[in-house]
This record gives sequence, C-alpha cells and structure tokens, in this order.
Amino acid sequence: MREDRSDQFSAEPAVVDGVCVVTVRGEIDHAVKDLLTKALRCEDAVPPRIVVDLGGVTFMDSSGINVLIAAHQRVTGAQGWLRIAGAQESVRRLLGLVGVDALIPCHPTVDRAVHA
Repeated sequence: MREDRSDQFSAEPAVVDGVCVVTVRGEIDHAVKDLLTKALRCEDAVPPRIVVDLGGVTFMDSSGINVLIAAHQRVTGAQGWLRIAGAQESVRRLLGLVGVDALIPCHPTVDRAVHA
C-alpha cells in the first residue's frame, strides 16, 4: 500500500474565460480521491464547464480514473462538459489504455481545452 501523500497533492480551481480550470499537482490515488472530487465540483458554473489541468500529475491510479469518469457523467448530465489538459506522457498513456481519452476530450494545453 502506498503511504499517505495527501499533503503533497493539490487541486486548485480558478475561473478562466468563464470556465472552471482545476490545476492538479502531485499523485492521484485513493488517499486523495475525495479531495479531487471536491475540487471538481465547480458549483458556480452553470452549465458546468470544467478543464482538469493534469500537467503537474506524476502518478494516477484507478481512483483518479474513477473520479474523472464520475465528474464527466455529472457535468454532462447537467448539459456541461469536462475536458482534460496537459497530461504528462505516463498519465496520457493510462488515459488511453483504459479508454478515458475516448470518453473525455484531451488537449495538450489548458488554453486549447478552454477554447475548444
């Protein structure tokens, strides 16, 4: 089992051109899944439009995949959208392996994701 690294994790929401951009840093695993879920709520946006900036994520397991899928389902159910931006190669590989990149649009940069 991995040690608790929630103190090395951050997920900071900010509004960019009317879109909630959540900048995530550190490792996404079971220890931080609730923190990530909370950060992806972006309650002020109606309909919810969310970009998840994964550029600072160095590791993600199935907990992170599940959080992203649940957030995608929630926002699309509310006529919104969720996009992924800036994922590092190891995270991009994981997203492709499990098919998340076919469900959630992935972009190389936050700017491209916000304005897609």
